[in-house]
Amino acid sequence: MALTDTAVKTAKPGAKPLKKADGKGLYLLVTPAGGKLWRLKYRHDGKEKVMALGAYPEVSLVKARKGAEAARELLAAGTDPMAERKAGKLARRMAVETSFAAVAGQWWQQWSAARSPRHAEYVLRRLEADVYPAIGARPVAEIQAPELVAMVKGIAARGAIDIAKRSLQTTGQVFRYAIAHGLASRNPAADIKPADLLPSRRKTNYARLDAKELPELLRHIEAYPGAAVTRLAMKLMALTFVRTSELIGARWAEFDLDAARWDIPAERMKMKTPHIVPLSDQAVIVLRTLQVLTGGNELLFPGERDHAKPMSNNTILAALARMGYKGRMTGHGFRGIASTLLHEMGYQHAHIELQLAHQERDAVSAAYNHATHLRERGKMMQAWADYLEGCATGKVLTFKRKAA
Repeated sequence: MALTDTAVKTAKPGAKPLKKADGKGLYLLVTPAGGKLWRLKYRHDGKEKVMALGAYPEVSLVKARKGAEAARELLAAGTDPMAERKAGKLARRMAVETSFAAVAGQWWQQWSAARSPRHAEYVLRRLEADVYPAIGARPVAEIQAPELVAMVKGIAARGAIDIAKRSLQTTGQVFRYAIAHGLASRNPAADIKPADLLPSRRKTNYARLDAKELPELLRHIEAYPGAAVTRLAMKLMALTFVRTSELIGARWAEFDLDAARWDIPAERMKMKTPHIVPLSDQAVIVLRTLQVLTGGNELLFPGERDHAKPMSNNTILAALARMGYKGRMTGHGFRGIASTLLHEMGYQHAHIELQLAHQERDAVSAAYNHATHLRERGKMMQAWADYLEGCATGKVLTFKRKAA
């Protein structure tokens, strides 16, 4: 006789397990401890098997019958329902383990080892905020190019064009990792070019003064009424013409003032290779003065509110604006002025480009190239500092051409 809801609910345990049949192999197993378990007995390939269908009351009589019916349909098609269930569980587990988010996490662990903690954390945040919501749960091997297109357009729709481009680039790196580890067979990101999806932006040069305006700027810097640390930052930027990010993130451990040398590590450089800045006498004086102000901190230019973080990259821009150069000069502008004037002064293009850290370098040659022509570059940097000093005092009227 088939079971009823009342019979299932009121079934009492005994000293031994009790089986209450419902029909067609489905029965309720009542354990001595009072548990009520649904079981389906069936035969497949001549072997008798018992399949668990859940526990009452989580699985009601109606649900147990539906589960048994589904299993019988598989049997009728020649499939072992328990083997099918096991395969399904395995597929679901594999889908989780090989989801884009899981594979991206593995890639990030490997990739981040060679990056600065700050940059690695930023990339992880971008993955979590922009990429995972779109494709994170999808099996990495099943993701198609249209899904990436939708992701990129979604990010760009909120005005984050650069983040959209970087997100696509990062997903491409994750797919390459997946291919290398046998988790995917192709990289759908390789089929997409940002220019095909995103609005183009005209490249603009950083605002900078004409070279003839440099003497007045230097005198304004000397008389800058704001924070002394900001004034020294501008002076050091003019003397070294490094990038703003390289300047504000500088740490005292990178400097050897006795050797007049600044070694910027690869992780802080745009080209991701080490960079040496020979320090002129004037630069060393600025640094020793700065050491009195911030020498107790790891950073040369700690932030005003949080001394564990560097000053904002807008600090120098704001100082230039305060001096009347808003829209006419940026921190990056010192690099352009230095390049123009050093070329006019007759210094070799290769030496100037090396000091600007413009050269693309591969991993093999990086260790050599960052120190190439260091002696000549040191002489050039001292000549540049002397020229700036002359500009500020009004003593330099013409260039002393140098063929180095």
